[in-house]
Amino acid sequence: MARTPIWKSIAASLTTEIGEGHYRPGDKLPSEAELAQRFGVNRHTVRRALADMGERGMIHARRGAGVFVAAKPTDYPIGRRGRFHQNLKAAGQTPEKQILRLETRLADSREAEALNLPENSEVHVYEGISLADSAPLALSRSVFPAARFPGLLSALEETHSVTAALAREGLADYTRASTRLTAKLATATQALHLRISEGAPILRTINVNVDEHDQPVEYGHTWFAGDRISLTITPE
Repeated sequence: MARTPIWKSIAASLTTEIGEGHYRPGDKLPSEAELAQRFGVNRHTVRRALADMGERGMIHARRGAGVFVAAKPTDYPIGRRGRFHQNLKAAGQTPEKQILRLETRLADSREAEALNLPENSEVHVYEGISLADSAPLALSRSVFPAARFPGLLSALEETHSVTAALAREGLADYTRASTRLTAKLATATQALHLRISEGAPILRTINVNVDEHDQPVEYGHTWFAGDRISLTITPE
């Protein structure tokens, strides 16, 4: 009878432990050296087991940081009123946002065109990480007309919510006017924030949100970790 390769046995043991909740989505696995000592094998054997698990989408490596348990793909609807917190709660997950950048500067040509602004207009820039159950789901950058929403950055710093911050600035509702979806490969910086490998597949959306008079209020880019999201288009 043919013997099961040791690396397959290690992969099966770790897969079972992940399934039983010993390691949750976003958790870091023990190092190769620690796993090699635990299973009484060399690091090459452990590396083969981890590579197999990575190919099956169970784990992902983050350069310089280690190997992490992959999160279950999240169904994320894209409709006229896409709201991050509402979408995640509807999927049974806990939403969270981390702010990376809040800045006011001059709009570039694409931003000015998307927001229907005159040349040399100022915009507010908000960049952040969106998390689901503490696992990074997406990176985002949103640009807003500064003259219309003078206190927006302070509101964002307090609320960590675009919807809540815009409401404080007098915009009670806004809708999605357009969304463009493109497949990309993660850069080193994106991989670091999303805890994925450099060159891993990501999904980029570019969207414009408008007020009730169809005036643009937000020009946004979002980069989703490809193995953690399932984007769904909802006809409305």
